[in-house]
Amino acid sequence: MNSVERPREGRMIGGVCRGIAQRFGWNVGLVRLAFVVSCVLPGPQVLVYVLLWVLMPSAP
Repeated sequence: MNSVERPREGRMIGGVCRGIAQRFGWNVGLVRLAFVVSCVLPGPQVLVYVLLWVLMPSAP
């Protein structure tokens, strides 16, 4: 099973959405859009993003 890594190329902020999109073969634009839309809803979305930014390793 491939691990999720934050790529060095194509990052917008921390590379979390791009890393998730690459891991699952999804369109990065849709993952970013889903995150932005989810921020309108109540919940810890930004906290989860920051946590993933810290925990996900950067690609070599």
